[in-house]
Amino acid sequence: MPDLSTSYLGLDLRSPIVASAGPSTRSVESMVALEDHGVGAVVLPSLFEEQIVLEAQSIHATLEAGTDSFGEAGDWFPPLPSYDVGPDRYLTRVEQAKAALGVPVIASLNASSVGGWVRYAKLLEQAGADAVELNLYEVHVDPHRSAAEVEDADVELATTVASMLDIPVAVKLSPYYSAFASFAVRIASSGIAGLVLFNRFYQPDLDLETLEVLPSVELSSPWELRLPLRWIGVLREQLSCSLAATSGVHTGHDVAKALLVGADVAMTTSALLHHGSGHVATMEEELVSWMVDHEYSSVHQLRGSVRREAAANPEAFERSSYARTLSSWR
Repeated sequence: MPDLSTSYLGLDLRSPIVASAGPSTRSVESMVALEDHGVGAVVLPSLFEEQIVLEAQSIHATLEAGTDSFGEAGDWFPPLPSYDVGPDRYLTRVEQAKAALGVPVIASLNASSVGGWVRYAKLLEQAGADAVELNLYEVHVDPHRSAAEVEDADVELATTVASMLDIPVAVKLSPYYSAFASFAVRIASSGIAGLVLFNRFYQPDLDLETLEVLPSVELSSPWELRLPLRWIGVLREQLSCSLAATSGVHTGHDVAKALLVGADVAMTTSALLHHGSGHVATMEEELVSWMVDHEYSSVHQLRGSVRREAAANPEAFERSSYARTLSSWR
């Protein structure tokens, strides 16, 4: 049987199949099931700074309601610090996951201030997380803020957080930076241990009856893997850090594609929601079967075989394939 072990963020993994942040990694029980079926690591759902602040403000408002009505009102409730607000529940989940699992536990963080990023990242490290994934999920709508300013701020953020932690830091990026290759090289040089490509931005929908803007969640489709495949293939020779492919990973063959272009791991969420935790074993069987058929003895041997520099047709990653692609429709 081929050797499926790999290294990601300096962590040793038994398999390149990683359960990414989502409902499947929300509870310790579901993560244990994923480990039982062979997953290499788990990424917890993101801890959002806005949720922590909103929760604290909401409870504070409840405790303060009516306190001006009469003198005894101040004794109705205990002081705010005795309530369970802030990231405590999330940190407890990290601790429980570490106690229950033998695979690496990666915490995900999405903050809205530099101070928030650093503070909560340190708390996640103290809770026992093996690594922290910075989820840079932000829609930049200010027309007066340039692309250079956005990129500089993100590089500074990654540099600051990585310098404050003793555990590895990964950054999950969107593909929407104006010159992505240049930006990826910059942020990979900030002290982080890896990049996760790519973040899926969920687009709102409209209700034509109420005219309300509605949140809309659609699970990924296999064709979405093409974008991370291209950029990992382009960047593999340029970067020494770990690379994770995410978005559109549904089968063991998708995992093989991600490894071929140079990814260290392939992350999946939607496939697990469709098929359950047992699908990890199915994906592994498909990957092993493909490796045996194509005479690959290990992930190490397989990884990067079709990266841009090693591809039989490197131009396929670039603009020159544009006309050929357009004419391929039959």
